[in-house]
Amino acid sequence: MTDYYVGLMSGTSMDGIDAVVAGFGESSVDILATYSYPYPAPLRDALLDAAREPLGVELDPTGDLHKRVGECFRDAALKVIGDSGVTRDDIVAIGSHGQTLRHQPNAETPFSLQIGDAAIIAAGCKVTTVANFRAADMAAGGQGAPLVPPFHQHLFASDDGDRVVANIGGIANITTLPADGTDVIGFDTGPGNGLMDAWIRHQLGHPFDDAGTWAASGNVVESLLKQFLRDSYFELPAPKSTGFEYFNLRWLRAFDINELHAVDVQATLCELSARTIADSVQDYCFKAKKLFVCGGGLKNLELMRRLQRNLAVATVHSTAEVGLDPDWVEAVAFAWMARRTIAGLPSNLPSVTGASHAVILGELHYP
Repeated sequence: MTDYYVGLMSGTSMDGIDAVVAGFGESSVDILATYSYPYPAPLRDALLDAAREPLGVELDPTGDLHKRVGECFRDAALKVIGDSGVTRDDIVAIGSHGQTLRHQPNAETPFSLQIGDAAIIAAGCKVTTVANFRAADMAAGGQGAPLVPPFHQHLFASDDGDRVVANIGGIANITTLPADGTDVIGFDTGPGNGLMDAWIRHQLGHPFDDAGTWAASGNVVESLLKQFLRDSYFELPAPKSTGFEYFNLRWLRAFDINELHAVDVQATLCELSARTIADSVQDYCFKAKKLFVCGGGLKNLELMRRLQRNLAVATVHSTAEVGLDPDWVEAVAFAWMARRTIAGLPSNLPSVTGASHAVILGELHYP
C-alpha cells in the first residue's frame, strides 16, 4: 500500500521552495506533483542579508522572517497538494527542511538554525508537519549535515559498482555508495553555485549565471585558484559541513581580486567548485565509475563540463538516469525523512554526520 507525504526544501541559494507530493512503496517513489515557489524579491533579499550579516540581525526581524517564511512554506504545500490529485486527508505528514540562516557545527556551542515556522504549516494545511531535522543529530554529536545521504543510499545504491551522488546547490555535497555495503560517507565539499551566484549578482545584477555562460567566457586565474584551494576547509577530513555563512562574498574579498577581470574571477570560482567536488570523489570513492548529479548545479553546463574534465575515472550523469528527476531529489528526501520520523525510525547516518549513534530526526507539529 502506498502512503503519501509532502516534502518541502529551500537550500542555500535561497531562491525559493521546492515542494513535492510523493508516494512511497517498499522500494519505490512515485511523484504525484511538484511545485517551485519563488520567494518574493523583498523576502529573498532580507534572507540573503540575514545570512550575509548574521551579527547585525536583531530578534524582531528574525522573528518576522521566521513567520513569513513559514507562510511561504504553507502556501507551497497547499499548492502542491492541490495539484496532486489526493486530498489533505490522504497525506500522512509534511516534511519541512525550513530555510537555513546559520549553520555552525564547529562552533564552541554548535548549532544550526532553520527558520520557517512549522506550526504555521501544520495549522494551515491541517496536516502533521515534521521539521527541525538537524537538531537531534547535533545533540548526538553530529554535524547535522548533510542529511540527504541516507535517502541517496535508499534509492540510488547498487551492487553492480561503486557510485557517488553529488548534490550541487549553493553548497555542494557528495554521498559515496560503495557496492560492497561498507559505510556510506557524505560531506559538504565546499561551494557549489553559491559563490558564483553571489559574484554575478554583485557584478551584473543577475540572480545566477545561466548555464554558466559568463564563467565559460572567462579564463581561470591559476594563481587565484591556488589561493582558494589553500583554504583550510578543503583540507579537513570528513565528516564536515559548511554553508553560505562561510563561503560568501566576504570570503571571496579576502583574496587579491581587485585587479582581475570580474569574468575571470567567475571562471575561477567555477573551476574551484568543479575541482573540489572532483577531488572529493577521487579521495573518498576512487573506484566509482559514475557520478550522479542532482540539484541546480546540473543546469550549470560550464560547471558540469569542468567537473567531467577534473574526474579521473567517473563519468557525470543525472539522477534522472537512476529514477529521480534531479530538481526534486532533496524535496523528496524530506518527504522520505518525515515518513521515517512518523514510523519511529532513524534517518541519519553516523558515518556521514559523525553522530555517536543513529537517531530519529525531526520535531512533530500537529494541526
